[in-house]
Amino acid sequence: MFRGLYTAIITPFNTDGSIDLGKLKELVELQVQGGATGIVPVGTTGESPTLSHEEHCVVMEATVAASAGRVQVIAGAGSNSTREAIALTHKAIDAGADATLQITPYYNKPSQEGLVRHFTALADLGHPVVLYNVPGRTGREIEVGTVAKLAQHPSIVALKEAGGSVDRVNEVLTRCDIAILSGDDSLTFPMMAVGAGGVISVASNVAPRPLADMVGMALEGNWDGARELHLKYHRLFCDLFIDTNPIPVKAAMHMMGLVDEIYRLPLCPMSDEAKGRLRETMQAVDLLPA
Repeated sequence: MFRGLYTAIITPFNTDGSIDLGKLKELVELQVQGGATGIVPVGTTGESPTLSHEEHCVVMEATVAASAGRVQVIAGAGSNSTREAIALTHKAIDAGADATLQITPYYNKPSQEGLVRHFTALADLGHPVVLYNVPGRTGREIEVGTVAKLAQHPSIVALKEAGGSVDRVNEVLTRCDIAILSGDDSLTFPMMAVGAGGVISVASNVAPRPLADMVGMALEGNWDGARELHLKYHRLFCDLFIDTNPIPVKAAMHMMGLVDEIYRLPLCPMSDEAKGRLRETMQAVDLLPA
């Protein structure tokens, strides 16, 4: 069910700091027309840590409405409080999301048994769950054995793997049958080469069609074509993380005239030097005129 290009979409803000729902609708349309399989709102790229619960729900609902059934929506609904994650998941289900993305509880760093109980409680709601392993942000890895145990639950359907290791993808796929989506643009091609089914992408905010083509070619077995696109855009994949995500991708989208460059504190614009480097990269991959 979950294979292809999924865009971890940004949350656009107005100059007064409120959510720009009109712009969000435009960005969803850009993804639909660019060939994305699905959209992932209110994740880290969507600045979910600085959204209120009400705003979180508004963004989910607006994304589903703008998608109009043309692409899947995997709504970020995770928390380090199981009760809070359950509440957000109910809201995502009510909004019409096809699945929820559930991050490893952060800061409180539960044991592996605690992770099993947390994710199982969410899966028991009966709606598709995508696990999200990103130890660099959460301080806790979902161990391979834990993934294998959770994959036995019928509602746990996929794993977003952002641990930076292709070896982990190998290990997971030898232990259980679960769809894997890369959580790192730069590792999408190598992860797909060993069995991942696609990516939840940051870079596709600025380059949906090339990313959709790369993933589509890989799924079709056209590895030469997919490799060519991977190598062309690899510099972009890396430079979109020269500062904390989503700062660089919002800066890049501003350079392209897609959004105003507005963040919520504690995020703030990156240095002029970093912006210069990013602009050069955007020009090198033909996203901006030289």
